[in-house]
Amino acid sequence: MLIGLDVGTSGVKGVAIGEGGNIVAVAEESYSLSAPLPGWAEQDPEDWWRASQRVLAQLPEGPVGLSGQMHGLVVLGEHDEVLRPAILWNDQRTGAECAEIERRIGVDRLLELTGNRALPGFTAPKLLWLRRHEPDVHARIRHILLPKDYVRFRLMGERTTDAADASGTLLFDVARRRWSEEVCDALEVPLGWLPSAYESPEVATAGDQAAGALGVGIAAPGALSVVLGTSGVVFAVLPRYEVHPRLHVFCHAVPGIWHAMGVMLSAAGSLAWFRDVVDTAYAELDAEAARWEPGVEGLLFAPYLAGERTPHVDPLARGAFTGISLRHDRGALARAVMEGVAFGLRDSLELLCALGVDASAGRISGGGARSDLWVRIVASVLRLPIERMQLEEGAAYGAALLAGVRAGVFADIPDAVERCVRVRETIEPEWDYEDAYARFQSLYPTLKELR
Repeated sequence: MLIGLDVGTSGVKGVAIGEGGNIVAVAEESYSLSAPLPGWAEQDPEDWWRASQRVLAQLPEGPVGLSGQMHGLVVLGEHDEVLRPAILWNDQRTGAECAEIERRIGVDRLLELTGNRALPGFTAPKLLWLRRHEPDVHARIRHILLPKDYVRFRLMGERTTDAADASGTLLFDVARRRWSEEVCDALEVPLGWLPSAYESPEVATAGDQAAGALGVGIAAPGALSVVLGTSGVVFAVLPRYEVHPRLHVFCHAVPGIWHAMGVMLSAAGSLAWFRDVVDTAYAELDAEAARWEPGVEGLLFAPYLAGERTPHVDPLARGAFTGISLRHDRGALARAVMEGVAFGLRDSLELLCALGVDASAGRISGGGARSDLWVRIVASVLRLPIERMQLEEGAAYGAALLAGVRAGVFADIPDAVERCVRVRETIEPEWDYEDAYARFQSLYPTLKELR
């Protein structure tokens, strides 16, 4: 048996797979998220550990691989005690610190070294925030870990990370696949605080996006990973290392390979918000939305409910419906939400194409992919065939594949993907959304002027 754990934002998911990739068992345990102030997002790392223990107790024994939410900051003291709740990827408190980082290092040099702009979700700005706002905690730091690396530390007693997850800290030299002494010096972050960084197969770990991409077979240029989860992601393996100021460029879990991705913060999360507002089931919304024609008679939705990363680096961006008429009902609004999210994914795809990505198809995952209508909309908006996979266990499945590579069950990641990952069905584009997408592109600049 090979075990994969995904330490997510809402819970831990575990899978056990056989050597041929078949699912033997699945287990999940949830936990809560704390928002003590507006824009804050925190969790107790002990909750991750307790949930992981409960999940592992429900699975057969075997080599364990780990994936998890990226960017979160876990700070440990002299005796490896957790000093405060972890600050998560979707926390928005560090706008001033991001500006300070770009001022200290310079935007161009930061992009050259880390592959990314300074964004509130990343790890480094959180350290600067602690120094400024919680100096007593900051003075006691001896080690920092990312979320799934804290669980691995509790499991195995090793403070390690992988190049894929470390790429999202803003402290990692992404081109050279090692910690950046220059960035750490500029930000006054001691190198001794940082875990040892390895390639993913060496430690059987990866950030959730890289592991999820492996779970759908994205190990080389070709197909894209399209994630329709709480956040939305378009992920592509790059033909060569190259940076873009509005995309994330990270090390992939495959040694010697890089990937770029666009990330929108409210994808399936937008539909979850709307479902809660109208207090009905997803299936009912899906059926009502399907009664409307593409474009919903001019109705548009801007999916910026929690700010945005790609293509608009703007934590203050906000959502909106425009073009509402007396004819529009709940189903119309639901379809507009689905289309608005798909347009946001298209924004990311356009930027990836500018980096030389030539996509053959999109392989979809995430909760939103359960909707046939939404997948048809995404295929049409992206103008790409969308492939559903035979197994849809996401990042946990990718973590199990990494466990197999480390254990010698598979020769390498391409061998694991070749032996285990299968496409179940392909959904072809069917509707023309070009005019609607052109109108959508004018939404953000117009809304920004109204703030």
